[in-house]
Amino acid sequence: MKNLWAKLRSAFSVEEEELSEEELALVEKVARAVARRGLATPALMFLESVRPLNFIGSQAMIFLEPMVRSVLPSKDYTKFAEILERREGLEALIRYIEKFSQG
Repeated sequence: MKNLWAKLRSAFSVEEEELSEEELALVEKVARAVARRGLATPALMFLESVRPLNFIGSQAMIFLEPMVRSVLPSKDYTKFAEILERREGLEALIRYIEKFSQG
């Protein structure tokens, strides 16, 4: 219940926390997997096109979870969806994909 009140208090806040080291490591892991599979260009095009809708996209990830579990363990997948709810999470993913796709 305490956690619920904390979320409600910040529900309409426009300030965002920086990503933690653990969150950045997970974003980096996903970006490496995307680049390693040669999917950097389509992934970047998709991410740039849905940038204004990143929260809705993160909710779609929850819907698609059963199909994507082969890439990430369930715990990591849920955490990654939470990261993408935040604007900084999407920005970090784009930066890492660009970095790893350039070699």
